[in-house]
Amino acid sequence: MSTSTNPIETIMRLGPVIPVVTITDPRQSVPLARALVAGGVCAIEVTLRTPCALEAIRIIAAAVPDAVVGAGTVVEPQQIEAAMKAGARFLVSPGATERLIAAARQSAAPLLPGAATASEAMRLLEAGIAFQKFFPAASSGGVPALAALAGPLPQIRFCPTGGISAQDAPAYLKLKNVLCVGGSWLTPADALAAGDWNRVRLLALATADLQVAAR
Repeated sequence: MSTSTNPIETIMRLGPVIPVVTITDPRQSVPLARALVAGGVCAIEVTLRTPCALEAIRIIAAAVPDAVVGAGTVVEPQQIEAAMKAGARFLVSPGATERLIAAARQSAAPLLPGAATASEAMRLLEAGIAFQKFFPAASSGGVPALAALAGPLPQIRFCPTGGISAQDAPAYLKLKNVLCVGGSWLTPADALAAGDWNRVRLLALATADLQVAAR
């Protein structure tokens, strides 16, 4: 594990994949988190896209201590306090605003903000944020776009998310400026609906075969 004092970097280095999870039934929370952890995936991003998302974060934080649960789709400053009170250990945003960054700093919440262009990445870097989410990855140029950013912006490390599958994840992870990827393929909707937690565990186990380039 990294010896960095930056909590976001530490989380990004926990494994090659951070699953992006949308939970519609809080009863799914514990078995889902336990299946991911059993498969070796500890960092879990629960998106704030459903009414029960905060409850799901609260349940996971209390019942699955080995999980490092975070809140995704954070777009408003008031969501930061609610997510942290629920037990979120990190926050992920699809983009970034000055208000959101200021609120995260005021609360000391570890934030992984999103950027889709060189200008957006530079603005975040100017604000002292070198660990960023590249979103939406696939539609923003994918692997070639990230490889191109590595030249002029070598100090930034990314977690590309959006449209990434198990098949194309390895190409992202070979890039020097990518620490991990975010993806929803570890928790397919049909597996969650069927309560097929063994399938989730096996998908998580498969991430161990993904190679991350030396950083």
